[in-house]
Amino acid sequence: MIEGISTLTLLGFTLGTFLALAARFLKVEADPIVEDITGMLPGSNCGQCGFAGCGQAAEAVVDGSASLDLCPPGGKGLVVNMASRLGVDWDFSSVANDAPMVAYIEEDTCIGCTRCFKACPTDAVVGAPKQMHSVINRACNGCTLCVDVCPTECLQMVELETTLDNWRWHKPRPMVGQPQTVLS
Repeated sequence: MIEGISTLTLLGFTLGTFLALAARFLKVEADPIVEDITGMLPGSNCGQCGFAGCGQAAEAVVDGSASLDLCPPGGKGLVVNMASRLGVDWDFSSVANDAPMVAYIEEDTCIGCTRCFKACPTDAVVGAPKQMHSVINRACNGCTLCVDVCPTECLQMVELETTLDNWRWHKPRPMVGQPQTVLS
């Protein structure tokens, strides 16, 4: 019994030492800009950008083979952050400044087929088979993958309810047709 425990302990220590040395000497240096862009992306790997994951999308943005507005869940804020990090001038007129959207499940028509929470990359849809499902708004990134697979069309994308956590003060717009007074 003691021989078996000591053999397993010695084997574990030897393999652990080997892995630590391999991690140190065989380390591949990554581009810090790619790591920064990957950190800015939502990280849900939803695939709406056409890439398998957010890491590949970040590499394509840094290489210049993909545009900055490739991530629909990221929205305009993500494009602004990536443009400032890359030092690129970007025309923001083509980027939609839509309100954040989250999935909403119509309770009367939900049959509990479980397709929506299998498709959700962030596990925002919760429920059980043959039971009604629900969406956790804080986890939903608005990727619409759950809406696409719903057979009863009980899922809809709705604007995120404004709360104190997500409220933003909008820039004041000049009043059209009103005389502007300038204080001196």
